[in-house]
Amino acid sequence: MANARSRARIEARIRERAAYCVEFELNDPRAAFVTVTHVEVSSDLSVSKIFYSVLGNEADKSKVAHMLEDATGFVRRQIGRVLKTRRIPRITWIFDDTIELQAKMEQSIAEALERDRQINPRAHLEDPAPDGDDPSGRAGQDEGEA
Repeated sequence: MANARSRARIEARIRERAAYCVEFELNDPRAAFVTVTHVEVSSDLSVSKIFYSVLGNEADKSKVAHMLEDATGFVRRQIGRVLKTRRIPRITWIFDDTIELQAKMEQSIAEALERDRQINPRAHLEDPAPDGDDPSGRAGQDEGEA
């Protein structure tokens, strides 16, 4: 069982090496659109989950998933060369959709703000005071100075 600090160090090494392998060592054009986002290692260091994201449509994502599965042995050997552990963790590739979810959320917020502006255009003309500021603009002034 590894402590949290050593697990974090191992996760960082795996992420760096896996990202390098995918970007520079796999001779596959589909690898150009893959980003290794983060890695999680089990407490006994036997399994590593490598999270990745892909630019492209569903067909591209499927092709990349197959490519990564085919490259698992190679990537695992390369990771084994930089890890100083008795055993090399088994690799599981997991698609990370947080970037897509973030983009969808930002788009939803922008659409909601636009609908809000269309419903009540005057509400957006006044600039609301930032948090903690006095809307009168007299923050920090004594009553006698105003």
